[in-house]
Amino acid sequence: MTDFVRTEIRGRIGFITLTRPKALNALSHEMIRAMAAALAKWRDDPQVLGVVLQGEGEKGLCAGGDIRYFHEAIGAGRTDIMDFFTDEYALNYTIASYPKPYIALMEGVVMGGGMGISQGAALRIVTEATRMAMPETAIGLFPDVGGGFFLANLAGHLGEYLGTTGIVFGAVDACEIGLADAVVPRASLPALCERLANGDWQSSDAVLDAARTFARERLPPAGLAPGKLAPLRDVIDTHFGLADMPAILNSLKREARCEYSGWAEETEDLLRATRSPLMVCVALEQVRRARKLSLADELREEWLMMRSVFNLDGRTGAEGVEGIRALVVDKDHAPRWQHPNIEAVKPADVERFFDGERCGADHPLRDLGR
Repeated sequence: MTDFVRTEIRGRIGFITLTRPKALNALSHEMIRAMAAALAKWRDDPQVLGVVLQGEGEKGLCAGGDIRYFHEAIGAGRTDIMDFFTDEYALNYTIASYPKPYIALMEGVVMGGGMGISQGAALRIVTEATRMAMPETAIGLFPDVGGGFFLANLAGHLGEYLGTTGIVFGAVDACEIGLADAVVPRASLPALCERLANGDWQSSDAVLDAARTFARERLPPAGLAPGKLAPLRDVIDTHFGLADMPAILNSLKREARCEYSGWAEETEDLLRATRSPLMVCVALEQVRRARKLSLADELREEWLMMRSVFNLDGRTGAEGVEGIRALVVDKDHAPRWQHPNIEAVKPADVERFFDGERCGADHPLRDLGR
């Protein structure tokens, strides 16, 4: 298996612990396979009535996929990188459709791939230390791991806002917008695990009810930061409901209300200065298309999109490789994006990410959800 995932059964609960804290539990291919193997084994095991996902270390559950691996694999001319995404997206679907309660302890940093192994959970628990985001556009990627699906299902146009900007938010916002179910003090998580491991459970429903009751009975964490998204909901909808990114940026620039002008200026600057022009436009389109898709179809779509990101569809422009180089590998923070600005992105540049056949005979996820 792998040194970075520990799986064990305690009482009637299967525990999956990510044990790569020095890398913020970033997911390697081996870790994804280990999680999938454990879930497959426990699915039909009558001893196991529920599953708990947690991360080792104080900094976070999971910061995402192992993007250094992506860069190295593409640089070496390897095409098996798509096997990583095939297995990761299959795992995301397995979690979302798992027949036993899967409880995600979304402590600390939970971003990108960490969201993919959490958002499908029956119960998503956050703490005062939770820092959540889908920040992919900063490195030339898009919000994958089902991100299009769960962002598209947020109220109003929050999905477009979070998917294009990749801003970080905390526990209160996560609960208010529907990306978490309960907030508890981080110090109480070990007690929750002990409660679940030592309970005399007779059914999966009893396990889930006990976890929900535990969370409901905790006092709010000390130092819990207030939410920042609720006061912005109307203004987010006003701007991010517009037709395309140039229109959104123009609208942000013209925001004249004093209570929103600072936010609008910061948002425009962030999108222009620190995000891939192409992938911001792709993410906007992705979220809007996903509103008409099931999770399985969205994951199939994302697999095709990822092939385009890394130029594995026979066309030019590996935006993701350049973004990872600039921000993670060389750390010069000066990515040479394909387009000088968002206005330079043509509709055809975006459309090519969506022109594959989701249900084609050669698609490795063609049978997902069927």
